[in-house]
Amino acid sequence: MKSIKIIIALMLFVNCTLKAQEVISLYSTTIPNSKVVPADYKESFGGGMYRNVTNPTLEIYLPEKGKETGAAVVICPGGGYSVVVYQGEGVSNAKELAKNGIAAFVLKYRLPSDAIMTDKSTGPLQDAQQAIKLLRENAVKWNVDPSKIGIMGFSAGGHLASTVATHFEKALIENSKGTSLRPDFQVVVYPVISMQQNLTHRDSRKQLLGEQPSQQLIDLFSNELQVKDNTPPAYITHAADDTTVDVDNSINYFEALRRHKVSVELHVYPKGGHGFIFGRKGWMTPLLEWMKQSKIIQ
Repeated sequence: MKSIKIIIALMLFVNCTLKAQEVISLYSTTIPNSKVVPADYKESFGGGMYRNVTNPTLEIYLPEKGKETGAAVVICPGGGYSVVVYQGEGVSNAKELAKNGIAAFVLKYRLPSDAIMTDKSTGPLQDAQQAIKLLRENAVKWNVDPSKIGIMGFSAGGHLASTVATHFEKALIENSKGTSLRPDFQVVVYPVISMQQNLTHRDSRKQLLGEQPSQQLIDLFSNELQVKDNTPPAYITHAADDTTVDVDNSINYFEALRRHKVSVELHVYPKGGHGFIFGRKGWMTPLLEWMKQSKIIQ
């Protein structure tokens, strides 16, 4: 009986330490690029996913005292720009990162919608830029090193993360302090990278850019075309048998980064399909090793 009580106490302790410390709104004033929300457009949560997001937030998971590495990551869950797979790709990974001394911030971002946005193609990017800005400006509060703030994204969230990593020179949010919006590193997991017809995930492109986007808009959000010499170092992982998002998204991104001499590591698993993290325990182990080798964590 005594051993059972000890086990229960330990379980309760672990559960307490893994809870989010805080959920904060991204914007303290008016949300940029927004319209009056129609009465029938209601944010909802079910099955671990958010739909019709109107209140973008950050859910904060900080490491235990004494275990902090100083590194922090904004997590962009996927969902084809139609939903936010918040629990499975956001919260679960935030808890794992926090256990490894990395402060994790799960981003609930607005999904592209003509109903609530003036320009739906930029809405998610604005929210992700705002998240980077908040982390950098509140680094002391959250015991974060402002030079070790990264972005992580899964599937369409990987497109958002790679967009943040390649479009940081133009602020789409209020940034009167001139805070750097450049992530210090990027992690993209089975990511949508390209918006080109022969490679993109079509539902993601349709949601973000509309039915018939111009070639200029397609190229702008094809992030393999937006890599520069100052693009942040990258860790990329994908499964070769992914039939939802072609692995060539990751391979082409890797090649673009390599050509610009940006530090990049690519892991391609032979099997696992889309969303392989749900069935592959330990997928984060090589990521953590990359972070150590890159001096992001010690």
